Amino acid sequence: MKVCIYGAGAIGGYLGVQLSLAGADVSLVARGGHLEAMQQNGVKLLINGEERVAKVRATDDPAELGPQDYVFIALKAHSVPSVVDRMRPLLGNDTSVVTAVNGVPYWYFYKSGGALEGRTLESIDPGGKQWDVLRPERAIGCIVYPATEVVAPGVIQHVYGDKFPIGEPSGEKSARVERLSEMMGKAGLRAPVLDNIRDELWLKLWGNLCFNPISALTHATLDVIASDPDTRAVARSMMIEAQTIANRLGVNFRVDVERRINGAGAVGAHKTSMLQDLERDRPMEIDPLVTVVQEMGRLVDVPTPTLDVVLALVRQRAAVAGLGGHLSCPPLTAADLASAKAVAH
Repeated sequence: MKVCIYGAGAIGGYLGVQLSLAGADVSLVARGGHLEAMQQNGVKLLINGEERVAKVRATDDPAELGPQDYVFIALKAHSVPSVVDRMRPLLGNDTSVVTAVNGVPYWYFYKSGGALEGRTLESIDPGGKQWDVLRPERAIGCIVYPATEVVAPGVIQHVYGDKFPIGEPSGEKSARVERLSEMMGKAGLRAPVLDNIRDELWLKLWGNLCFNPISALTHATLDVIASDPDTRAVARSMMIEAQTIANRLGVNFRVDVERRINGAGAVGAHKTSMLQDLERDRPMEIDPLVTVVQEMGRLVDVPTPTLDVVLALVRQRAAVAGLGGHLSCPPLTAADLASAKAVAH
């Protein structure tokens, strides 16, 4: 099985080591000093008190690798649109693209049914580039739960977790998704095949869409946001707005709002990825985690007043920090409004 990890950072490096040691033919796409270290010394994974090293092919040029059986996209979600063309050499007729990214993936409305079937989302896939190049029929959804960190060039520290639920956009248990689950299982990665990957996607997004921007604005950790009455109320309001959107799209939540907030608070004094990016002067995942929910709300005619305010503030925070702009959603067309009415009724 030929597997390319595109974006071999913390999560990508963890996946690469585990899959390689389980027998997969793994290649990594990375850049900079991290890439040079992996080329010279292999990828080192610090996990459970031991050091695991995988000697795999690492490059910054995907054209060297050729078509793959599976391509894991393990980049920050906002980085994906700019590198889609570079992925073309990895894509054969039978290549599967595993979207191990935060937020809503480009294929969301592929085989989703309903009035929005086949719709692309401008906030995460400008001009439908991912849809056209990667193609939705190649996609396998993947939710990333582990926490890992690059502690030195070429060295990954595993913090906790090993779960990567996967699933077809259609919900079917295809041969390719079963084969991927089996390989990941051999690699010590729990990858249950879900019959509705969108439900799981929203469960993770539900927390990310509020805790991440609130933390970037306040610099508070999860335990503080969840326990302070004021920030908890803001998070709850954003989550209720998002739940209304998701329910309109046919999503079911297996926990309620209060339990989801309590679960985040129980993680403790953890800095969200958005706050960590802000502190490290890196672009924040605003569009894949927040803007896209606003866009989906417009498509199904659900107002998002609290989310709108928080989104405006965190966009301004990013601009003041010099971390780049964002992709604004275009005005809705008459066809969009007709779709919203169809979904709403």
